[in-house]
Amino acid sequence: MSRVGKALITIPAGVTCELSGLHLTVKGPKGTLEMDLRPEIEVRIENGEITAHRPNDRPETRAFHGMTRALINNMIIGVTQGFSRTLEIVGTGWRCNMAGDKLNVQVGYSHPVLVEAPPGIAIAVEGQNVIVVSGNDKGAVGQAAANIRAIRKPEPYKGKGIRYRDEWIRRKEGKAGGKK
Repeated sequence: MSRVGKALITIPAGVTCELSGLHLTVKGPKGTLEMDLRPEIEVRIENGEITAHRPNDRPETRAFHGMTRALINNMIIGVTQGFSRTLEIVGTGWRCNMAGDKLNVQVGYSHPVLVEAPPGIAIAVEGQNVIVVSGNDKGAVGQAAANIRAIRKPEPYKGKGIRYRDEWIRRKEGKAGGKK
């Protein structure tokens, strides 16, 4: 049985979970999240705990078992603590700032790139080269951060670009490095 799928999810104080058919709603101090559940997985809410059960051992059902439990756990963490991703801009003269409610990124193009935050996502700038993307939906936070990173991905020779704070860029030597 799935080690992830069989783990219990404890509902913390201040969070309410409602299950109606195949629709789960989680409400907490940081907002409300909703999800449509897979019909292959049975979700139960009992005694302040959420459990996910699977009726058979088919490979698809086994995959959905762990995934469903992880998504529900991420919803509960999102409405209590929230999620955030931090990006850094590396490059001489490259910077970012907030222009109203839009992120203004200047990373070597002939024009500034404006990024609008999706609904439920907050974008903040620390200094001139650190971007913090936060919200209660883990998937939406990750996608918004990936969209910002895609403006100028880090390159392997000098390491210039927009990268996640904990990301390690594999560096290459360049054309003079191969000569001996």
